[in-house]
Amino acid sequence: MGKINQPNSQIRLTNVSLVRMKKGKKRFEIACYQNKVHDFQSGVEKNIDEVLQIPQIFLNVSKGQIASSEDLKASFNTTNIDEIILEILKKGEIQLSEKERAQQNEKLHKEILNIISAKCINPKSKKRYPPTMIDKALKELKFNFVNARSAKSKSLEAIKLLVEKQIIPIARAKLRVKVILNTETFNKVKSEFENEFISFLENSEIVDDNTQILFLLEPENYKPLGEKVKSMKGKLELVDSAVIQEGEIKL
Repeated sequence: MGKINQPNSQIRLTNVSLVRMKKGKKRFEIACYQNKVHDFQSGVEKNIDEVLQIPQIFLNVSKGQIASSEDLKASFNTTNIDEIILEILKKGEIQLSEKERAQQNEKLHKEILNIISAKCINPKSKKRYPPTMIDKALKELKFNFVNARSAKSKSLEAIKLLVEKQIIPIARAKLRVKVILNTETFNKVKSEFENEFISFLENSEIVDDNTQILFLLEPENYKPLGEKVKSMKGKLELVDSAVIQEGEIKL
């Protein structure tokens, strides 16, 4: 990857993805091909020349302002172009174009709706809602789909709002879990389990010296249950993360 001289006229790049990094008091940018940055960061693309549109470091790509050797030395303590570009690629932030950002937001939107559809049910019919109906309800609530850390975190935020407002009758589907405890230990905490954790008991059996119970659990009780089972040297297994409630048996 050779160093090029600063052009006399403004650089015009098409289909560019910028990777920007602040170092010291200045911001530095490199111009990359769309989709290639992710490939490089994930290890799919090994050849850096396939990633860069132009092997140079800029203060501002759109204005064609190339960083001087003095800028690089002051901020990176080196003028080695290859080393600095690698650092920017690894640690910098991808600046999405409007089209890329719109595509990313649309993908996130669909992921959020699919997660909600999988994790929630109509408590009356015991059936799941299609993503289109969930989308309609959230739009009515003016829910903001963007600015999410992840689809999972945003979907949990949306579920909380939907359950609270009940524009459509909706509830979180329960978790199906299996707990294995020493039978003597379980008998001591049986009533506590019934009162605090077991929504619907589906199966209970004794195998050797252990009691195995399969039951439905409210999602918010999963962590406390895990801590309880661990303290009693038992085993907790998540069998199904979204269950449509059916019948129960008695302990």
